[in-house]
Amino acid sequence: MDSEPRVVVSVTPELALDDGYTFAGGLGVLEGDKFYAAAKLGLKYYALTLFYRNGYVDYAFDDSLNPVAKPQPQPASFLGSLKDGGELEVFLKGEKVAVKAWEYEHGSAKAVFFEPVSPDWARSLGERVFLERDAEERFYKYILLARAAVAYMKDRIGLENIAYIDLQEAYTAVIPLVFKIPGRYRLVIHTPGPWGHPSFPRDLFAKELGYRFIENPVVLTSIGAATAYEVVMVSSKHFDIMRRVIPQYYHKARFVTNGVNIDRWMNPKLRNLFASGSLDVATLRGVRLEMRDQLVRFLKSRKQVNVDQDTFIFAWTRRVTKYKRPYFPVRLIEELGDRDTLFVLGGKAHPEDKEGLQYMRKFKELEKTRPNVVYVHDYSVESAKIILSGADVLAFTPFPGWEASGTSFMKAGVNAVPSIASRDGAVVELLTDGVNGWLFGEDIRELIDFGKDPRVSEIDEKDYEEFKRKYAQAKDLYANDREGFLKVALSAVLSLTMRVDIVRALREYYPDLVQT
Repeated sequence: MDSEPRVVVSVTPELALDDGYTFAGGLGVLEGDKFYAAAKLGLKYYALTLFYRNGYVDYAFDDSLNPVAKPQPQPASFLGSLKDGGELEVFLKGEKVAVKAWEYEHGSAKAVFFEPVSPDWARSLGERVFLERDAEERFYKYILLARAAVAYMKDRIGLENIAYIDLQEAYTAVIPLVFKIPGRYRLVIHTPGPWGHPSFPRDLFAKELGYRFIENPVVLTSIGAATAYEVVMVSSKHFDIMRRVIPQYYHKARFVTNGVNIDRWMNPKLRNLFASGSLDVATLRGVRLEMRDQLVRFLKSRKQVNVDQDTFIFAWTRRVTKYKRPYFPVRLIEELGDRDTLFVLGGKAHPEDKEGLQYMRKFKELEKTRPNVVYVHDYSVESAKIILSGADVLAFTPFPGWEASGTSFMKAGVNAVPSIASRDGAVVELLTDGVNGWLFGEDIRELIDFGKDPRVSEIDEKDYEEFKRKYAQAKDLYANDREGFLKVALSAVLSLTMRVDIVRALREYYPDLVQT
């Protein structure tokens, strides 16, 4: 085996490349950004994940505008980009499971997708991202990822060559139970919410792995944090909140604020102006018009809309789920009905998220009944690039305390699109009200229970009223002082670009390997 010293291995349940349906949301996109940036830096970087034959989820809408979930078969272009990395043999349920390793190379980085091919029952584990028939199938999906990742590290990379093994989110936290090499892992926690801290009956661990845990159910975050030599949060506020969630691991915790891949997300002309020191209000005005025009063409390909230079383009695009407060743009549209604003809504819900599906239906209804609303239900990396660079403002509305970092406002900001943002995630580190964006709401640093805490409605009401005021401020500035608006946009790109560059994050994760 050829020596590959100082290798980084990142194990993740999802990974968003520029092609293929191998991700569900922000974690996958973030890991894709790391992958491409690592390749550009010449870092020996392996991203290990599962291959999902039918992707995540796409939606059609029935006659009543209800979203109907359907699979996403992988496109031929993506399949054609993968190389056969051979087969691995792992054991699940006491049986041999054949796993195909599909490899995608980009410079010095390699993404490896594990596909179970036999026996038939194991094939279902590789069907779709975050979609399983029951808890037991979910459990075995991540046992499969763990065992395949461990086999690949041992057989194809060599343990002696690995400098870092990073476990992305708790679903990968069973790896230490399989690998059994203490002190080799870091757990990166990407959400404070309960969906990011899955648990399983202890009988499954006893049956499959021989461990008889005291607690029942067994929380994967606890396993990962206990076996890791370091636990990493993804913003300073996330770090502060998680101190109250897992205080027993505070002594080994720190944070690395998330970033975005500038090459992947920033408009090339804008990037060149920034790099050359030529970016000012005058040069920004021209490139912003080009970015807006691209967005307008995209929107008109989906729906006939009336847009001119005075139309204010407002975007709310992200995963459609309650804590991200999709009801804020809905209420804004219904209350104000501003015909001189074009509202761009985008995103999809998990098929089992009933409330999220209801908001998707509401978005579709607004698109159908209002001429100035466009809903991009098939929101993707490509459409995100167009919307987040072409809108005039982005709404970033998570309920305070529930967003670990957030990167959509970063992607918008580096394209001179300021955000109207709640004080959550990395926003509190990066945005200043009225300078490079607009802020609303309190900086609450506890996990308030949506379903039970009586404070939720009070906080929502107060936050919404301030959100609406900030929307009015931004729109008024755009309408009556275009140069003043461009100064806020310019401040966004100048203040954020260096700070949110994913290279900065990689340098903080791997200081001995990334020194540019």
